[in-house]
Amino acid sequence: MDFRTTVERAQRLKQLHAEYKPLVLPTVWDVWSARTAADAGFPALTIGSHPLADSRGAEDHEGQTFEEVLAAVRPIIAAVDVPVSVDLEAGYGQQPADLIAGLTEVGGVGLNIEDTVHSDGGRVRSTQEHAAYIAGLRAAADNAGIPVWVNGRTDLFLHAEDAAGVLDEAIERLRALEQAGADSLYPVGIQDNDALLTKVIAAVAIPVNSTAHPVKHDLERFRRLGVGRITYGPLLQFAMTDTMKDMLVPWAP
Repeated sequence: MDFRTTVERAQRLKQLHAEYKPLVLPTVWDVWSARTAADAGFPALTIGSHPLADSRGAEDHEGQTFEEVLAAVRPIIAAVDVPVSVDLEAGYGQQPADLIAGLTEVGGVGLNIEDTVHSDGGRVRSTQEHAAYIAGLRAAADNAGIPVWVNGRTDLFLHAEDAAGVLDEAIERLRALEQAGADSLYPVGIQDNDALLTKVIAAVAIPVNSTAHPVKHDLERFRRLGVGRITYGPLLQFAMTDTMKDMLVPWAP
């Protein structure tokens, strides 16, 4: 994909975040699912690390190399005419400039970056370390002349036994990511907790991303809470797995 097209798609993704409240980005994993979602009318998509890994017989949590991920997402991005963001986990051990260069070379115009470093024993980055990585991504994208959308993710709620108990720490981290140049923020694991979602959304000035299940959750609820962006994580693929099994069971021997 040429530089001009990539820049145009990145600009379009930024515009879509302003136009839609919330912007729903179906999480896809191959050419078929991407084309299906685009044909359904969605103006942008995201490729999830978990469903991508499952579709390739690999492990999530950086069970693929960065080069393998890039090779897998290239044909997906090329198959559709809408902007595509890519979940790049914790960065696969790459420097921010190399991550941006690889992503944009295959036509990706957004990324999700988390603070659980699976390639380093599953440790969680400190607030300062994660913010510095986000800042590096922002600087690299600016230097490349491509306004890559950076979705800064924290797993603090996911790792905590009591999600409410880490609220203050999570908000401090999310604010640091915002100041470092993140375009949206992704506090994973609180999609069913109205109180926590509301407090996080009120604490920051940029869109907050929530995970959603395409069947069990309600778009209007997320809109009412003020969620700015929705992705499915692995839940769309899970839902389709359940439906496929229901269809196939009557035919099984």
